Order: sequence, then structure tokens, then C-alpha cells
Amino acid sequence: MKPRTFSKDGKANTTTMARIPTTELRRYLLTGQLTRRGCLHLRSSTLAPPILPLRTLSTTPPTPSDQQPQIIPLRKQLKDQAKAAKLSGSPKKKLKKSDNQTVPGWDLTVGIEIHAQLNTPSKLFSHASTPSSSSDDAAHHHHPNTHVAPFDLAIPGSQPSFQPTTLIPAIRAALALNCDIEFISRFDRKHYFHWDQPSGYQITQYYHPFARSGSVTLYPRDGIAAEDGEQVTVGIKQVQMEQDTAKTLAQPNSTHYLDFNRVGVPLVEIITEPCIHRPATAAAFVRKVQMLLKSVDACISGLEQGGLRADVNVSVKRTGEEELGTRTEIKNLSSFKAVEDAIIAERDRQIRVLEEGGRIEGETRGWSLGSMETRRLRGKEGEVDYRYMPDPDLGPVVIGRDLVERLEETMGMLPDEEVGVLMGRFGLSERDAMALMLIEGRLEYFYGVLEELERMLGVEAVEGGEKRHTMLAANWCLHELGKLTEAEEVGEAAAEEVTSQVPEQDLAAILFYLHQKKITAKVAKDLLWDVFRGTIATGGVTEQIDSQDLWYKEITEADYAAIADEVIEGQEKVLQDFLKFKQGKSKAYPQGKLGFLVGKMMRAGPEQGKGMDPASAERVMRVRIEQVYLPRLEEAQ
Repeated sequence: MKPRTFSKDGKANTTTMARIPTTELRRYLLTGQLTRRGCLHLRSSTLAPPILPLRTLSTTPPTPSDQQPQIIPLRKQLKDQAKAAKLSGSPKKKLKKSDNQTVPGWDLTVGIEIHAQLNTPSKLFSHASTPSSSSDDAAHHHHPNTHVAPFDLAIPGSQPSFQPTTLIPAIRAALALNCDIEFISRFDRKHYFHWDQPSGYQITQYYHPFARSGSVTLYPRDGIAAEDGEQVTVGIKQVQMEQDTAKTLAQPNSTHYLDFNRVGVPLVEIITEPCIHRPATAAAFVRKVQMLLKSVDACISGLEQGGLRADVNVSVKRTGEEELGTRTEIKNLSSFKAVEDAIIAERDRQIRVLEEGGRIEGETRGWSLGSMETRRLRGKEGEVDYRYMPDPDLGPVVIGRDLVERLEETMGMLPDEEVGVLMGRFGLSERDAMALMLIEGRLEYFYGVLEELERMLGVEAVEGGEKRHTMLAANWCLHELGKLTEAEEVGEAAAEEVTSQVPEQDLAAILFYLHQKKITAKVAKDLLWDVFRGTIATGGVTEQIDSQDLWYKEITEADYAAIADEVIEGQEKVLQDFLKFKQGKSKAYPQGKLGFLVGKMMRAGPEQGKGMDPASAERVMRVRIEQVYLPRLEEAQ
């Protein structure tokens, strides 16, 4: 290396710099040490050694200060934080849903759009059948692109042909939502380009829908927030018919498969006014709409089965401000929990952005179940211009007044009225009545079981006003059938088809013998499992009880008393609690101790309680304690 230098007269000179040995360079680079000779030594005062050596070799163990800090896994850190918070008595970070409904100083506004698939055999503008209406549904439904007509694929020259049968469930849905029917409505083209829309536009009823100005009233039993009081009325802006799009199936390597079975499937879009202010109330509204549509047979299935899809528009503003904030839309929420959780997350995100001085962007966002925040999907620069125009290939839809009147007369009971019947006529609790209506197909199953049970009980039991058999049927249709689906050996498919695996007549037979005290509750539950697993043929409950000798033969009163005396022996401490209550030294009757003694009776009986009735055992045990053993204790004192 020959650097250039200059003399006093300005002429350039060339000097030769000695090559630095490799060992010295390594010593400087690795340890920061400089030799006393050479040009590096002259600048040693201005050169600082590296902060840390790249590599050092040592035979002595490092001191604690030289060791790297211990890496603690995130999961362990979270557990340690939770334990510390619990020990310190500080509240948990996650609030209860009841505490998440409002944020002080802020107002929430929510509007909802619900898309429901109508219960029709054909598509909206073609003669192709809908996938759910196929006669060989189990084998045919899952084959892609088998329910497709030329118009569904936008084949050039194909024309839409409105199917009048699709109008019937749509009108029933609008009537259930208390809407005013528009006797003349029209179809519009909503233009946008996406791979799931072959024609480049969707046919809908944006400007001239077939129904307007509806309302749905919600009550505490529907699950509204406590802050909303005794009832909330949600306004329905309009209900419009429109066609569905294709189903996109994501594949690896940025590949997407398209199933056109869903293109043209008839939908109703239910658009609310922006009048909901609590996340729980929004979820309750979607749940109530599902109940209403199912009660009039307008929709094929519920939200969590894919028959409904909900989009929510969320905005926040400071309390006292009149103008609503910028709204964001959360698309395709597929469960009631997702509706509530997504609104809470988006509300909190918007508040956080505004408090930090930011601005809310009008955009479309997504939500995944179990997430803590919504995610951005795409932006909206103002209102999207879909270039709506009247569809030139479709004429107006004219609805006759006589058709609307006929559908009003034949709609049957709506959910609020049916809940009243279940509670008043059948003696069900409000909770059980709502559960029967919410579980897919369970209310119809309950009515079928009850009808068969009342046939077996006879006219006298039914007309006598007794409600024990109705409550028994409801309890088993809800809770005992529910236990079948909770078992580990029961798969997801079996859980959905539990009512089809337990025929109504077999459950009614089990309940009949249980109601008449001809079998015990344990035997009844075992029989239910056998029916569910298919080990008892349909209609074979009575034969199974006969062959296995499962009939209940209750022991005598004297046998009950003998078992009670055997159990009480040596239980002086327990008897003292009953004596204290009798003498007024204790305010509460020791019901728990009585249950303890009855349990011992059932275990001490013949074949661990076979032939024993728990109610009879409790009655005899109470009598023996009060009439025999307490007087003895009082005499001893």
C-alpha cells in the first residue's frame, strides 16, 4: 500500500507503509490491545477497544456477572404474573362480560347487517337447485360445482329468471320482523369485481327493497345488557333479497378453489338502524333474529351452522358529542360470541386510537375466534361506489295483498308467544324454555316426545292439569340428551344428530316408566345410553326392561327403617346438629347432614340402592331422627 503525501512545494511524494502483521491485527480486533511500535501506537490514545471481545478463552469459571441472563419462557412469565396478581389481591386483567358493556366517557353505536339463506328448493334467478335442498343431500351436498346453471356462471347469452317460490320465505321473514311489505319492489345491479362473482355484479334490492320499517323487541331473557333495562327495540331499516356469491376454498401456495354451488342461492339481507349501544345487546339481537326466522321456517339453519352471516358496523364518540364517529365494518361473524367479542375489541381499539390523538379510518376489518383485536382487511376511501343501476333483464316484483294476508294468518306462534306457552302451559322455567328454542331442532323434538308421553299416560293425567310429566320431558330433552354429547366417545357428528339417534317413542317410553316409578332414574339413564348407542332396537325399550329384569320393586317401610337405624348407629355428632336446630340453638336445618345420611342409606341398601327410592329414604330418615333418636338424646341430657 503506497499512500500519497505532499511536500512543501506542493509536489506529490510516495512513501511505503510497513504491512501490519496478522497477529497484531488479530490482537487488536479481538482484545483491543495495541503494540508500541508502528503507526497504530501513535494513535492509541484516540482508539478505544471494542466494548466486548468477540471470543475469549479461559480456564477459570465465569463469575455471576459474566454469565448471560437467564431466558424465561413467556408462558412461565405469564403464569408468574398471574400468581403474583392473585397473591396481591389485584383484580384480573380480563373483565367479566357484564363489566365490558360500557366505557366511561365514551358512547358506542352499532349497526348490524344479517345475511340469511332462504329455505327454498331453487336459486334466486335460475332453475338450479340449492345444495341444501338436494334429495340425496348426504352424498351430493359436498361435491363442488354440481348445482350450477348457465346464468350462475355468467355464460354469455344466459338470462336471469326470477323464481317466485323464493318470495314466500322472504315475506315470512319480513313479517316476523314486523316490517311493512312493499307491494312493488325492484332489483338493482351492485357492481364490484372479485373472483367469487362471475358476472362482475351482484343482483340485490338496494333502492327498492321488498320490506321496510321493521322492529325487534329484546328482553332480559334474550340476553341484553343490564344497562339497557327491561327491553330494547331495535329498528329494521329494510329487508332486501339478493343472490349469494361463490364459496372460496383457500389452498397452499396462494391457490384458491371456487365452488359455484352457492352462486345465486337466495338470501335476505336484514339491515338495522344504528341504534344498538351495548355489545351483549347486539349479540342478543342476532340470536333473536335467528329464532324468528326459524320459527316461520324462512331460514335453512342458524348462525353457527352457516345459514346466517353477520356483519357489524362499529363507531365510538365521546359522551356529549352529537355526530357519530367514523364507522368500521367487521365482516362475516359466525357465532354469537364472535359478535359480542368483536364489537368489544373494535370499540376498545377505536377508543385507544382516539385517546392517543389518532384518527379512525373507514375500513373493513376481520375477526378470528379467540383473538384479542380485529385485523385490517381493506380500506374504504369514503363511501364505496358500487355504481348501482336497475337491472335491465328483470322486471319489478309485484306482491299481492292477498298473499301477504294469507302468510300472516298461517305464520303460527312467534318466539315471544311460544316462550309464554312453554312457561305457562307446560310449567318450564324461562331458562329451559329459551334453551329449547335456541338448540337446533330441539323444540320440535320436545313436542314429539311430549305428545307420545301424554298418549301413554292417558287423558286423565293430561287433563288433570298436572305439569310434572311436561317438566320431566323438558329436563330430559335438554339436560340428559346434552350429557350424551358431552361424553368423550361421542364424536361431533353424533353430537349434532343426537335427536335422530334417540327416537321420540323410545325416549317417551323411558319417561313413561320413570314417571310411573316402574324403573329408577339410574335404570332410565342406562336405557337412554343403550338407545343412543343402538344396542336397543327402535321400540324395544319395554322388551329390554323385561329381559334384564330392570323393573323397580321398592322395599317395604320396615326395611327402610332398618337400614336407617343401621346407618345412624355411631353418628352421635351428626345427630347433635339436628338437636341444636330443634332446641333453637341453630337457625338453619342441617339439610346437608340429612343428605349425607340418606346417601349412606342408599349405599347400604340391597345391591347399593336397588329397590330404594331416594325420596322415600329421606322421608323415613327424617322421621326416625325426629321421632326416635332426638328424644333419646334429650333424655340422656
